[in-house]
Amino acid sequence: MSGRLFREVFWRENEQNEQRREQGKWVNSVTMQKERYSYKADDSGVKFEFQSHGPNGIIEKAVSYSELGKLENGTLVFNLGFGDRMDRLFNDLSISNNADREKILATVANTAMDIMDHYDGIAIYAEGSTPARTRLYQMGINANKEEIESMFDIYGDLNNKWQKVESGKNYRAFLLTRKNYKFN
Repeated sequence: MSGRLFREVFWRENEQNEQRREQGKWVNSVTMQKERYSYKADDSGVKFEFQSHGPNGIIEKAVSYSELGKLENGTLVFNLGFGDRMDRLFNDLSISNNADREKILATVANTAMDIMDHYDGIAIYAEGSTPARTRLYQMGINANKEEIESMFDIYGDLNNKWQKVESGKNYRAFLLTRKNYKFN
């Protein structure tokens, strides 16, 4: 499974949304400036489902986080997997072309924020299933960098070394942590 990533500033809505998420109901537990889809979280808080709506119809999407390992300092790292849902699996190589890319990326970003709320002190690893997809996510990060960095630190893998993401550099993968989290 390969990864996916992010978006921006949020704040909690009310306690009812928290209860809905715990019950696996459709939620909008994070409010963002970008439009996004409502999504359903499973009981564990690591799997999410939503629907893409566009010219190609309704396409079922899935986001799944799986434990990848630990950093040297013991920080738990979750891999972000994303794609079109197919039964109990998902295809991270599919190309939907449903004219809603930004809305999908904002939705995936919200799930990243939700899992960081559910599992305090974690890092999220994201890598596209292809170099072109990784580049697409990097463009999304760069376009929203100021807002993202107001709450999170973003690291990029450049030549097998993690560094703070900078515009103009191409990274192989990304790592997201809460702002000022002691990564190194």
